[in-house]
Amino acid sequence: MLLAAALGWGLACSSPVDEPGSTVPGTCESEAPVISAQKTDILFVIDNSGSMAEEQAGIATELPAFLAELRQGGGVAQDFRVGVITTSVYQRAFVNNREVYREYPEESGRLRPVPTASGEPSSERYIEGSDPEVLEKFRRLVVQKTNGSGQETPFEAVRLAVASSLATTSLDQGGNGGFLRDGSRLLVVVVTDEEDCSSMQRPPPVFLTEDTSRDFCSEKASELTSVDEYFDIFQNLRDSKGAAREMLWATIGPVSLTDKSVGLVQDVTPQGTYVRNVGCPTSYGPGFRQRAMAERFNSGLENLDSICKSSYRDTLVSIAGLAAISQSIEVMNLPDPRLAQVRVTRADGTVQTCSVAGGDLRYDASGEERPARLFFRGDCLRRQDDQGIEVRVFCAE
Repeated sequence: MLLAAALGWGLACSSPVDEPGSTVPGTCESEAPVISAQKTDILFVIDNSGSMAEEQAGIATELPAFLAELRQGGGVAQDFRVGVITTSVYQRAFVNNREVYREYPEESGRLRPVPTASGEPSSERYIEGSDPEVLEKFRRLVVQKTNGSGQETPFEAVRLAVASSLATTSLDQGGNGGFLRDGSRLLVVVVTDEEDCSSMQRPPPVFLTEDTSRDFCSEKASELTSVDEYFDIFQNLRDSKGAAREMLWATIGPVSLTDKSVGLVQDVTPQGTYVRNVGCPTSYGPGFRQRAMAERFNSGLENLDSICKSSYRDTLVSIAGLAAISQSIEVMNLPDPRLAQVRVTRADGTVQTCSVAGGDLRYDASGEERPARLFFRGDCLRRQDDQGIEVRVFCAE
């Protein structure tokens, strides 16, 4: 096939083969471009307050479905690892007319130890997807017990984990160094039954009281660090080579079972009056900030579901499906982006052809230590049920 025909150019146009300094091959090469395995670092943020025993167990039960869906990968090999932090950073409360404040220095964004089969903490702080015991270890790791803070702060815990000095401090010095890899995406999955009460201020400006009929984290949200400020921090993460890090966010939180709406309702029981989220009877507060953060990352809220579900299987499968599909792929052996053609096999077996020349792909050139990437655009955006991807190079012959 002639290069001009492949690119849709007229015969009067010059070929890029003849341009000064061109990297376009004059003859076809036997070695095709290589698609690297998609790297994703997965961080579960587990609420370990007193009301979360049943929910933690529910997540652990459905992890086989999560891992199975993640490994399908939309036709691209998956290279993932998983770690867990908790929502415990601090707790400020007024009890018996006096202020009680404590911090949780052993948690506060630090990766939790992977428990051994006997339940003892090990030296491991994350689990590789290739580990033959990844499911068993993951199940033990998400069960973080229920003796943590009753003032849940998932946003602040994530900031500390990935955007503070903890991210680069070595594991043996109490940090998370080594968990986030260069060139990898970061998926955060928050699991909680209460509102986020995050602040970068210590002590935080918002406090808890013994009055269970009010939710001060919602009432005084304007005093907390804003959702937008946290979102901006997460969107500007970079790896050690300076490359922007793609980040995904999912929440299983206090939103309505039927339509993911948020709203405060009071539940009057013989034991007292409790604040719930509308349509979520086992929550302990409305999820205004939780929903807002999920919406910043995905306007369609495909990354948000209710903590009040009786089973989390479908929710985790959906999250894994979103995580498995990146709208970019790393490529090697690509001599010139104008010659790149990607063939995407859809779920029904049809093959869609995408190209840089046609505007369906965008090319991000490699740097000194940064690989080149192709980004999918328009109608060629990847889908969860794609069967495969093949990269070809057109050349003159």
